[in-house]
Amino acid sequence: MNAPAWDLAPLAGIAGAGLLLALVPLFWLHLREGRRGSSSAARLRALTLLTLFLSFDLVLLGAYTRLSDSGLGCPDWPGCYGQVSPVGARDAIASAEAAAPLGPVTHRKAWIEMAHRYSATAIGLLIIALTALTVVAARRGTARASPGWALGTLVWVCMQGAFGALTVTMKLYPAIVTLHLLGGLGLLVLLAIQVERYEPVALTLPAGLRAALVGVAMLALVQVTLGGWVSTNNAVLACRDFPTCQGAWWPEMDFVQGFAVQRPLGLSSAGEPLPYQALTAIHMAHRLGAYALIPALAMLGWRLWRQGRALQPWALSLVGIAVWQAASGLGNVMFGLPLVAAVAHTAGSAALAVVLAILIVRSAPAPATTVASRAPRVSAASAS
Repeated sequence: MNAPAWDLAPLAGIAGAGLLLALVPLFWLHLREGRRGSSSAARLRALTLLTLFLSFDLVLLGAYTRLSDSGLGCPDWPGCYGQVSPVGARDAIASAEAAAPLGPVTHRKAWIEMAHRYSATAIGLLIIALTALTVVAARRGTARASPGWALGTLVWVCMQGAFGALTVTMKLYPAIVTLHLLGGLGLLVLLAIQVERYEPVALTLPAGLRAALVGVAMLALVQVTLGGWVSTNNAVLACRDFPTCQGAWWPEMDFVQGFAVQRPLGLSSAGEPLPYQALTAIHMAHRLGAYALIPALAMLGWRLWRQGRALQPWALSLVGIAVWQAASGLGNVMFGLPLVAAVAHTAGSAALAVVLAILIVRSAPAPATTVASRAPRVSAASAS
């Protein structure tokens, strides 16, 4: 662990590795769309959709990195002990592993951490390419491009990269790691919105139902934030039984220390070891949030189902995600945080963010000045 937090010497090499990774999907997409004779708009939408898919994978890789305790597999940034890959840092890694065999630095963890960094760099380069192509298409008028959204996504991914660096240099500071997780989900939402804007599909919802949709989305944001706080504070196993916690319906908890934002990992705001009651409070807050969100998703899915065939697939998606999250969350508690269940729980959160974003975009009221130019709005009820 005796490495400077920042060492920019390998930055060019990391960028080169990311570029090689980014060229693979770009080349595949070029061949695929070229054979189809796709228009500029279709190519841009395909690139946005591909970037969304790969970003989803990156969120899962980030979860795996965090949950496998590999976040400090390389304790400096952007390289590994000042090297482009763990191959060049093998002596330093071996020394750190020998000094602390159960510590955060091992050869396996170093490769997991660097795989995440290479992949994040590739996503960043894809978004740079997407932004440039979107701006060009908007100026030429060759596609229904949204340069504002593309530029906003580029700024967002730059901020996400900064939080990724701070995650390492600040030694997994819980508030930073939680923001990094939320930033990854926010990136998925931004890309999903752009995909929708290329081929608008409008759905008419009753005002009350759309308000409920937005309300559930806000509740989901709170719950995902609580889940990130549980994960980054290693509080998943503070309660190992269900439906009780530590054999009690309301165990002893310390919400003040549990939700103190300005504190290092494992320590209280006073610099003392974080009490177990604080971890219990963190866990229970997320569990109570689940008791609110899962029925809300089920109710929203039922109401969408009643609107007709156009919304029934989305209703099933929401109910399916609710079941998935309940099962994977319960699996984490009952089976001692198996890695598969923990990553699956993150996947459910990411899928929920994308589904809710698409529904909110498609059900957005048409501005009065642009009604004539928008895609025809489909009444979910009439579609049945």
